Amino acid sequence: MKFRSILAAAAAFATLATVSAQGADDLGLLEPGKLMVATEGTYPPFSMREANGDLDGLEVRVMKEVAKRLGLEYTPVVTKWDSLLVGLMSDQFDVISAAMDITAERQERVTFSDGWLESGGRIVTAEGSDITGLADLKGRTVGALVASNWTTIGEEAGAEVKTYKAESDAMQDLVNGNLDAVITDSIAAAFAIKEGGMPLTMTEDYVSTVQKGFAMQKGKIALAEAINGALADMIADGTYAELTTGLVGYAPAPAEPIRTIKD
Repeated sequence: MKFRSILAAAAAFATLATVSAQGADDLGLLEPGKLMVATEGTYPPFSMREANGDLDGLEVRVMKEVAKRLGLEYTPVVTKWDSLLVGLMSDQFDVISAAMDITAERQERVTFSDGWLESGGRIVTAEGSDITGLADLKGRTVGALVASNWTTIGEEAGAEVKTYKAESDAMQDLVNGNLDAVITDSIAAAFAIKEGGMPLTMTEDYVSTVQKGFAMQKGKIALAEAINGALADMIADGTYAELTTGLVGYAPAPAEPIRTIKD
């Protein structure tokens, strides 16, 4: 394991050295010296607002460190989930850091970094609910984030899916009795239940296992490789664990990350 860490660190150093030698202009950034990053700010613990209004969260912390290691200014662009891909394609920002699942369909439209976080989908219910798994969702009203994998999973299970622009709204509707369940990311759900003191619980089984990646316009391989190098370096030297463990209790880096498609 130590040998693998040394190799990862060496590879990351080589990548970052190349970035430094080439210059930031070769990364195809919209503004020289700035990494313009789309985030929602409404999806704890991935992205959220502190009491003073500053952005925080897993993706924010990791991407800030990536930008720092690339010698770039982290510049957040707060964007709603359903506008992320449109904004990316219309040059409103360089990269999407919002917690986007790496899927085959999305890989046809964008270039992803290596997977930076691994999680899975869980069904959230009110305490005492008789819903214990996907089979129990048939004919039920289920909340999910619009244009997400959770929506597809709910529909395939026979549920009547109600979509939301912010998953916090879906969770609140569940608390208010307007939904039978919510399908969402297990990390996000656990954080919301704990922090909000919500009378909710999650089913035991995962409905999916996913890795999340940072998305760029299709073909921006130099930028993806630069981000990958910074990520590998952060994981190897322990910085990733320091940044993430305080929020979710462990470091959720994938053991075998999905790699950037370079063609």
